[in-house]
Amino acid sequence: METWILYAILSMVFAGVTSVLAKYGLHNVSADLGLGIRTTTIFFFITLINIVGAKYKELPFLTGKQTLLLIASGITTTLSWLFYYRAMKEGLVSYVAAIDKASIVITLVLSFVLLKEPMTPKVVLGAGFIFTGMLILVWK
Repeated sequence: METWILYAILSMVFAGVTSVLAKYGLHNVSADLGLGIRTTTIFFFITLINIVGAKYKELPFLTGKQTLLLIASGITTTLSWLFYYRAMKEGLVSYVAAIDKASIVITLVLSFVLLKEPMTPKVVLGAGFIFTGMLILVWK
């Protein structure tokens, strides 16, 4: 198995566990406070990884464009998490997570258009199934 596939599978597992832990953790607090605690934890772990692994030495290699793109990614992540936590606080985590994961359809479209990644029938069919599954869940 290629390393990136293993990383993707581990990401999937941890993301699934994350949502359930967060739902329990939000029981008596606001979504924003819960997200603040989660984000602070992430900040400390990632900072430690960058210090221990000496990744900070790569900073001079960043271009202005890369820096702006990473900052923009941080802003969109913040907005995504903000609305995700608010939705989880009020809704069923099974529905919220399924709707959130349908974001893969947006990712795929952008990867085809902006990154010029190949649009294969298999990927399009898989995206269609994901989108259809989300519609089934939210259909009233």
